[in-house]
Amino acid sequence: MTRTKKTGVKTRGGRMAVIGALGLASVTLAAAPAFAKGAVDITAPHTAYVGKTITVKAHGGDDSAGYLHQLCLEENGFGEGWHQENCSAAVKGDARVTAHGTSARRGNLEFRAVLYGLTSPHDQNPVRLHASDVVTVHVR
Repeated sequence: MTRTKKTGVKTRGGRMAVIGALGLASVTLAAAPAFAKGAVDITAPHTAYVGKTITVKAHGGDDSAGYLHQLCLEENGFGEGWHQENCSAAVKGDARVTAHGTSARRGNLEFRAVLYGLTSPHDQNPVRLHASDVVTVHVR
């Protein structure tokens, strides 16, 4: 009789431990922040020649709800600092942009693509969502 009571207590204690652990796990998962997934990719030639056309392409997207997406290409070269070269239209889903240009002198040009989230096509305060890695074009 004493043996049955101890087994019953251990069983109830084990059940309570499992229920408590599951409750704690569900509270922990509910409290964790949700992160939107997205990415931006950019392609450019490794080398180019003075006066020849340089084509830079980028595409990107994000699964954040409530945003239109706009993708902009930025250039940094010859001590001018980063500035926008070209931007896509505001679209739902994935955005794509292409820029064509030429370099008048030798040196290195750096490009990056930046994905912005907008609440409307004419949003004056876009939110920066993602940026690509910097790619370098060596102009010879």
